[in-house]
Amino acid sequence: MTFIQTISFVARDEDQLTTLMDEWDKDTPNAPGFRRAWVLKDRDRPDAYLISAEFSSHDEAMKNSSRPETDAMAKKLFAIVDGKVEYHNYELIRGEDS
Repeated sequence: MTFIQTISFVARDEDQLTTLMDEWDKDTPNAPGFRRAWVLKDRDRPDAYLISAEFSSHDEAMKNSSRPETDAMAKKLFAIVDGKVEYHNYELIRGEDS
């Protein structure tokens, strides 16, 4: 079943975030089960963002989470955010590809 993880946070430097996501794009061909990701900017809350990452399954996403490359990317993200990062985990029950 398709698994989607969202990561929400506040970051004041959009250029740093874009550069970090460009780095991630280079590594995604190696990420187990990774399908696609979106980076969303909140129109109502300045500097608030949400990353939505789609995987083929929860198990594949957990394999990706345990990779050293993923851990390094998470640490880089934590370095540019203000405050805490919130993770939420979803199973896709209906969508264009489901």
